[in-house]
Amino acid sequence: MDKLESPAHGLLVKLVPCIVAPRFSGGFFIAPYPSTFALDKHPMAYWLVKQEPDAYSFEQFRKDKKTDWTGVRNFAARLHLLAMQKGDWVLYYHSNIGKEIVGLAKVSKPAFPDPTATEGNWVAVELAALQPLTEPVTLEAIKKVPALKDFPLVRIPRLSVMPVTEAEFSTLLKLGKTALPA
Repeated sequence: MDKLESPAHGLLVKLVPCIVAPRFSGGFFIAPYPSTFALDKHPMAYWLVKQEPDAYSFEQFRKDKKTDWTGVRNFAARLHLLAMQKGDWVLYYHSNIGKEIVGLAKVSKPAFPDPTATEGNWVAVELAALQPLTEPVTLEAIKKVPALKDFPLVRIPRLSVMPVTEAEFSTLLKLGKTALPA
């Protein structure tokens, strides 16, 4: 089977065999179907990662400049980490306290085995901090925008890593009065 309906996103996707990390013999890259891409050239993707600000705030992330996004132990979130590629844009969301998108980052290293995992095939990615949003975008504000009614943060709020469409990403940046860095 090379096509399937993704229940999480309602998208028809194509499974493309690829090497996902040095420790793994192979895996699948999930791409919108129909899709034509080479492993060294993929469509730009957008993501949202969630973190409790008292555990690792965006301010601390900016001081650190880069971090390995480790500790994800959800199968759907793992698939999203596996799909992340260097250069993809990432929105940083403070969960529990604030419940708002507060910053921008980029994927600086694609999926690799999670060094914090004691068992299983869990993965991590490296993220590079870019800039805070000019104005944080609260979950309450997101829920009021009709164009974001299907946004995964609204539909699947417990998921810690989720895809964002280009249209959603653009809308969220406008809400945050933020332009992408040059």
